[in-house]
Amino acid sequence: MPTTATTRPPRTRTTGTRAPGARRPTAAVLGHRDRELLSAVGCGLRDDEIAAALSLPEDSVAEDLARILAALGLRDRAAAIVHAFDCGLVLPGRGPRTGAARTAGPRVRLSVLGPLRAWQDGRPLRLGHLRRQAVLAALALNTGRTLSRQELLDGVWGVEPPEANVVPVYVYRLRKALRDGEGPDPVIAHDRCGYRLVPGAVELDVARLEELVAAVGTADRAGDPAEAVRLCSRALALFRGEPLAGLPGPLAERERLRLTERRIALVQRKSEYQLRLGRCSEAVAELFAVFAAHPLNEPVAALLMRALCRCGRQADALTVFDRARRRLAEDLGVAPSPLLRHARRTVLRGDQAGAGAD
Repeated sequence: MPTTATTRPPRTRTTGTRAPGARRPTAAVLGHRDRELLSAVGCGLRDDEIAAALSLPEDSVAEDLARILAALGLRDRAAAIVHAFDCGLVLPGRGPRTGAARTAGPRVRLSVLGPLRAWQDGRPLRLGHLRRQAVLAALALNTGRTLSRQELLDGVWGVEPPEANVVPVYVYRLRKALRDGEGPDPVIAHDRCGYRLVPGAVELDVARLEELVAAVGTADRAGDPAEAVRLCSRALALFRGEPLAGLPGPLAERERLRLTERRIALVQRKSEYQLRLGRCSEAVAELFAVFAAHPLNEPVAALLMRALCRCGRQADALTVFDRARRRLAEDLGVAPSPLLRHARRTVLRGDQAGAGAD
């Protein structure tokens, strides 16, 4: 008895068109990470750009995107771009390429001249725990350089690196904290060599400090000590306490010492201009504060003695010498330097111009 062939219905592809009236799954079915990737696709980023923005291995981006396409029933990448707009993951004019043209200046303001702080459009940002902040500080203080994972480990953890590979995790968290708006537009870039701050994305107070110091030099060469004092005051006002206060790691410690010495040098320079202008009382006030915090700094002690002598306070100038001598002996086991001894001799002679001078 002949059998009747059974005709099978044509097979339909699940990633193709859907039956009329069938509803396509939305991005709500995706996890947070997959929505970020879909948003990046919607912004028109290439796979390598997505990998850099989201700290993903580049070869995994295509696999993750294929999985997302299947979950949403989408045909291809072009359909994914349309879908990202349809479900609100991407807004017109908010992609990274248009965003770059839209942003006229740095997206984030960062301060290291005190406890590490960051702001975006005047809004303070939460940067997380101190070790994560130390990673950001390392990147900020090496602007223009790419730091490898090993350099970050050495600078932030020193001789006791973590067992886990935490650097990419910390960078990912920092990217989220520093991100411009909701798009995948990172402030921290990543390539095969390591991590760096995107040029022009961050306004750093140290950079402003150096601009002002250069302007002080210009005013000095122009013979304008009053303008030099004003610029020194603006530079010193950038300091909000101890630089990088509380941040762990060898790099933060080195930079803390360097920036503190930078501040002390600025106070000395400002005081020299003030003495030149006859404003010795103003110089004494700032120098006393620095000497109290750094009693082993002999150039500061000598300049303070000179300023006190200019104000007619010889007894106070000699007291400064005695205090510095005592601390040098107790803490370092050394006698005062020739600079400090010369300052004492000039005070005893009543030479107001010579105390502490070269």
